[in-house]
Amino acid sequence: MNPTLNAPMADVRDMYMAHAAFRREFRLLPQLIRAVAWGDTARAEVVGAHAELVCRVLHTHHQGEDLLLWPTLLHRGGEEAAAIVPTMEKQHQAIDQAHAEAVGLLPAWRSTGHRGQELADAFELLLDLLLEHMATEEEQVLPLAHMHVTAAEWQQIGEHGMAETPKSEIPLVFGMAMYEGDPAVIKAVLSHAPLPVRLFVPIIGRRRYAAHAKRVHGTPTPARLGTIS
Repeated sequence: MNPTLNAPMADVRDMYMAHAAFRREFRLLPQLIRAVAWGDTARAEVVGAHAELVCRVLHTHHQGEDLLLWPTLLHRGGEEAAAIVPTMEKQHQAIDQAHAEAVGLLPAWRSTGHRGQELADAFELLLDLLLEHMATEEEQVLPLAHMHVTAAEWQQIGEHGMAETPKSEIPLVFGMAMYEGDPAVIKAVLSHAPLPVRLFVPIIGRRRYAAHAKRVHGTPTPARLGTIS
């Protein structure tokens, strides 16, 4: 039996919201790192903890796609999926390598405040790979996901991310994604959550991200995508 028959299909708009957060935070990271004075370990720890957070969220996000999205598309998406999914997998591998290099440099920099330029360069490389990947995914993969992945299957990808994220970090991560998110998409993402979650997570998430952004970026309203050079 075809599980897509008469089933609601994936609402992929939440992926654009997640990508917007990744684009913003990873674009801002290299300049944040370069702005830390040599040996300023207090500031390096703040920026480094933020870098570790967004790297962990990115890794979990891609892990969910590897485990749940690519196999489903290959099974149902025909020639179009067979043509693009291997490219997505290769891009994930390249991103994983760049990610590992950047994350590997983080502990020493956080504890000493030294060699920030090397770390910033590593995040520049990761950013370039990530931007290329997300653009290709939005152009070629998300339309296929909307046609071939059910809403229930799409929700499993989000549930994987939630399960792999420490509960204490979930409001902050959601607030980070919501910062430039369409209110209609935010409502749709929360539509299956219990009422208390629907009511309070948006409020708590916005507050948590504003406080986090103030500490990391120096403002509760960091530069949005259209204003980042």
